[in-house]
This record gives sequence, C-alpha cells and structure tokens, in this order.
Amino acid sequence: MTTLTKSDNPHSKIEQTSGSRTSAKKILIAVDDSEQSIRAVQYVGSLLRETHDVSVTLFHALSPMPRELMEHGGSEDPEVEDHLGEQLRKEQEEWVRAEGAIEYPILVKALERLGQTGFPIDRVTLKFGHERDIADTIVDEVRAGGYGTIVVTRHRSSGSKWLFNSGITDRLVRDLSGVALWILG
Repeated sequence: MTTLTKSDNPHSKIEQTSGSRTSAKKILIAVDDSEQSIRAVQYVGSLLRETHDVSVTLFHALSPMPRELMEHGGSEDPEVEDHLGEQLRKEQEEWVRAEGAIEYPILVKALERLGQTGFPIDRVTLKFGHERDIADTIVDEVRAGGYGTIVVTRHRSSGSKWLFNSGITDRLVRDLSGVALWILG
C-alpha cells in the first residue's frame, strides 16, 4: 500500500498503522471516480463531522500492475538474481508513482467533498492500494490499519464491471469479522 505524506498533500496526514486490533473510530472509505463514491464520502462526512474522535482514510485501488512488473526471469547466479530483484522493485515503485500521479485527482476530489461537509480534513488520510484483487486489497488495508468501519459503494464502473459487487462485499463480510461494513448505493 502507498500512503501519501504531508509533502504529497498538505491537507492530509500520514498515519501509522498497526494490525493488532481494530478501532471503530477509524473509518476506511473505498473511493473511485464515480458519483456514488462522492455521495458516500459526503454521507459519511455529514454524518460524522461533529464526532471529534473519528478519523477517515480515503482509499483508492490503482489499476492492476502490468504482468512484466510482477516478476523477473530469474537467474542461477545469486548476484544477478539480487540485481534483477532490485531492478524490478525500482520499476514497480516507479509504476506506482506514475499511476498514483494519474489517479491522485480521484482522492483529491473525494477529500474536497469530505471537507465541504464540515468534516475536519486534518483527520483524513489518503492512500492507494494495488488492485491485484479489489477485495483482497481492501482486506489487506483494513487489517494493516486497524479500521473498525469500511464504507464501499455498489455500482457499475466504466468498463462495465461491478466495482463493488455482491461477490466483493460477500468476501469483505466473510474475511473481516469484527468490522462494520457500510454498503452504500
């Protein structure tokens, strides 16, 4: 997962995460470029703007990483293997930076809409995840961040796939016991 720092956006903060336990006061909102996501952000902001001990993470899954960046060809020579591994990690980091720059406006728009509700943006963190599988990406972030509530929307995204379809929400319910799941339409 990629966490944006204050230098990336002065209106957000970086948050240390611990997978040891969940907190109902930590909310993860999965966002994309749809109007349903913006409405979900506005709903949460309006509902919780006066709740002073709640923090929100706006979370966006990047497109899948290209196959050629998933693994290198390998080598029997340990030095060459190390070099190939390091080169692959650099290429992956560069891809994440480039994709993040392209997708960053989605998080900024969500942050602006959340701020317009009166929810304090100093309690908002912006994060990217890698979409190898949307449900797995969200589950990984929830476990790592100790979130007590997840907010997702159910809608069709461009490309005609259900972004948060019943299969994804079923998996979130199954894989995340002890976490509240808000499914907004």
